[in-house]
Amino acid sequence: MEPTTHIRGLVCRECGQSYPAEPIHVCEFCFGPLEVDYDKRVLRDVVSRDRIEAGPASLWRYRDLLPVDPDFKIQAGHANGLTPLVRADNLAEALGVRELYVKNDAVCPPTLSFKDRVVAVAVNRAIAFGYEVIGCASTGNLANSVAAHAAGAGLDSVVLTPADLEWGKVVGTGVYRPHLVAVEGTYDQVNRLASEVADERGWAFANINLRPYYAEGSKTVAYEIAEQLGWRAPDHVVVPAAGGSLVTKVWKGLTEFRDLGLIDGLPTRVHAAQAAGCGPIVSSILADDPQIRPVQRPDTIAKSLAIGDPADGRYAYHAVKASHGHGAHATDAEIRDGIDLLATAEGIFAETAGGVTVAATQQLIDQGVIPRDASIVIAITGHGLKTQEALAETVQPSFRIEPSRRAFNAAFDRTPHQPVSTATPSGVQA
Repeated sequence: MEPTTHIRGLVCRECGQSYPAEPIHVCEFCFGPLEVDYDKRVLRDVVSRDRIEAGPASLWRYRDLLPVDPDFKIQAGHANGLTPLVRADNLAEALGVRELYVKNDAVCPPTLSFKDRVVAVAVNRAIAFGYEVIGCASTGNLANSVAAHAAGAGLDSVVLTPADLEWGKVVGTGVYRPHLVAVEGTYDQVNRLASEVADERGWAFANINLRPYYAEGSKTVAYEIAEQLGWRAPDHVVVPAAGGSLVTKVWKGLTEFRDLGLIDGLPTRVHAAQAAGCGPIVSSILADDPQIRPVQRPDTIAKSLAIGDPADGRYAYHAVKASHGHGAHATDAEIRDGIDLLATAEGIFAETAGGVTVAATQQLIDQGVIPRDASIVIAITGHGLKTQEALAETVQPSFRIEPSRRAFNAAFDRTPHQPVSTATPSGVQA
């Protein structure tokens, strides 16, 4: 397939070797990862605020900055992206800061996570390459999204996951009837197997041979934040890290907007959030050492972030350092508290990765890393309905009663609770 008008091809992130825009992801000279190489002269001539604002109410308003041929008819993920940027004043008060926003990809269609962004790009690229089967290795959200997008596009899908995946994510994948393969092993073992299957079968795998294109979808999180803030970059962004690509691409997206003149300046510091039971990227940041030391046995309720050997870990480290950002770990108890705080303060139910992000943000504020008068955005990447098991012991009925008013009053009056108004609504007689 010939490169599109705004794509020159692929380029190695390590040695700079150039390649055509094909379904490949590793440099044959140094074995470094490949990424999309855009023609910046074309982009400067084409991209503008007015052109973006006139685009569809989805991530495809940024298609000039994505690896999709301008003439290609979008066949999957038509409504993905453009999720709410919520001004979270209640959460801001709880954390003791002035200006806080939640980028809420927990409502991203069709499967309620930011992975719908990257998969939309990957599946359309797979179709353009002529593939009829698309697969992935996944800790859950990617599995949901690949299965859904493949079904909608009329493709077969093959999804490999760790066998201990949360039940909500198993159901959220299996309902689309992919070939769902539960592997007895860690995500890193699943990913190695998926790489072997992709090579042997000649299938498209979103996060393997399509990875250079797939990863670009994450930039749209940054694009939307800047546009929704009135074409400005925030002072701080806190991003959960699994493989590290989202951290890297948020920084890349903001940098591209600055370089294209779509925003004035780039004050943003990007911070990485990981679980204490599997946080190799944050450990590297805190040690000020780019060498990522893999976690052999991840141990955290945040299974979507439990990638012991993150593919983009070193690049995430450098993105955080380039932005003068920082990082923080969250224990399982802090993760649950973070989910609870976001839900009770803003009515947003986040999966465990969101609990990590809220907890990490609180730490960074308390440590003085994030000033209390700064503008802050936290990225929520998936819906809490996917990880209900994490709260099974902490979320229970307030009380159980017989069906009578006397039983209700007796139980309610002796149960600790927040005051509930008993005032009669205006215009309604008691």
